[in-house]
Amino acid sequence: MNTTHARHTGFLHSLYPGLRGGSLLALAIAGALASAPALAQVDTDAISDLIDEPGSAGLGFLYRFEESPYKDAGQRSDLLPLYLYEGERFYLNADRAGVKFVDDGTHRLDAFLSRRLEGFAEDDIPDILEGMVPRNAGADLGMRYRHSLDWGTLRATALADVSSTSNGSELRLGYSYTWSGDRWSLRPDVSVSFRDADLNNYYYGVRPYEATVDRPAYAPGSGTDVTVGLYGTYGFLKNWRLIGGVAVTAHDSVIEDSPIIRDGLQPAVFAGAVYDFGTAIARWDDEDVPLLMKVFYGRASGDGCHMAKIMTLSCTSLDHENPSSVTGVHLGKPFVERINGWPIDFHGYAGFLYRNEMNTIAPDAWQFDAYMKGFFYGFPWSHRVNTRFGMGAGISYSNHVPSPEVTSQARRERPTSKLLNYLDPTIDISLGDLFGKKDWKQTYFGLGISHRSGIFASSRLLGSVNGGSNYIYAYVETTL
Repeated sequence: MNTTHARHTGFLHSLYPGLRGGSLLALAIAGALASAPALAQVDTDAISDLIDEPGSAGLGFLYRFEESPYKDAGQRSDLLPLYLYEGERFYLNADRAGVKFVDDGTHRLDAFLSRRLEGFAEDDIPDILEGMVPRNAGADLGMRYRHSLDWGTLRATALADVSSTSNGSELRLGYSYTWSGDRWSLRPDVSVSFRDADLNNYYYGVRPYEATVDRPAYAPGSGTDVTVGLYGTYGFLKNWRLIGGVAVTAHDSVIEDSPIIRDGLQPAVFAGAVYDFGTAIARWDDEDVPLLMKVFYGRASGDGCHMAKIMTLSCTSLDHENPSSVTGVHLGKPFVERINGWPIDFHGYAGFLYRNEMNTIAPDAWQFDAYMKGFFYGFPWSHRVNTRFGMGAGISYSNHVPSPEVTSQARRERPTSKLLNYLDPTIDISLGDLFGKKDWKQTYFGLGISHRSGIFASSRLLGSVNGGSNYIYAYVETTL
């Protein structure tokens, strides 16, 4: 390993050491990115390579606070959930998922799909944008080359919209250098973005039929933006890392001349944290790691039966007015056993479910879920009948929005999203312990909640959805 790769790998590994995950998660995100809505651009080129060790994965969040480029839109914040995986070939980090063709420590070439979180919010529109067609997010197909040298890392990224949103393209050139200590890392970064006319006209232009006296028609054409940033990390406890940073973007004069864009720089502040899955028993793709299979069936909960109420058994009714059911199979593998010596294991899961909409609100649909899940089994009776309480967190993508979400979002007059956050609380018992059969010891029967939500409208990545859906289900999980 050359010194440059050692230094940069040290930075990446110091941020997310020993994380574990699965390539199916990357593939699921790739499909979801192509169609889910979003409202603000988050350029993660400078932080998208924060994990580098094959087989690594983790969970975290990143808040971005920025000054909107649109006039009188004020300041806004956005939560970016971080579902992280770095495999030998596939990877997932921040807002992108892709495949690596070359990765030898000095050179890296990869292709990816990413969310373009750019545009303006539909639920809080400033006066200058009233009457305009919403500018929504797109999905970009990208190619990136990264070259590590003793004096820093160079990167070149080409992006093209593949969602027929803007039909635009962009070329980004960047440079970064990293200093690191025992628990901290600091990375200054500069990038130059060459944006074509289609991209700028869509997000910053005014179409002729949208023109008013105060908002004349305008097409900015192609232009060049420059972003300068400083990002840092700090490790605390054993498995946590804080992430922070500041960035300033200078838009091209053709953009600033738009009647809907304010003058001046666009500052942004980043803050977040990541929990890693160190002390793993093996890499997720090792053949000797057992495969887990979970089969389940459930029904949509009744109106007003939120996840917290279901978990506390204060509301367990089903929706009989607009019934909907799910049948699914999730496959998983263990990441960590007895983390830090505690009775807690972490597993990773990915799988499909079929939603039977027994109503006229929404069509039947397929849903893909990918999540990491912790199990606590330190109950006083677990040595006799092993009992596990589990909580999973990840992403969920449905090719049609579930009927409970259609109705709940309509009541709130808010948009829906096919891509949402996924939570999976469960409780189960070992059938082998219960019936005294050793062969069934790793077979569990339990109850759970399949929960999709937009994290209280805090995330543009999740379509600014406020609310979601809950399905109460029964399941059997076993080791294959």
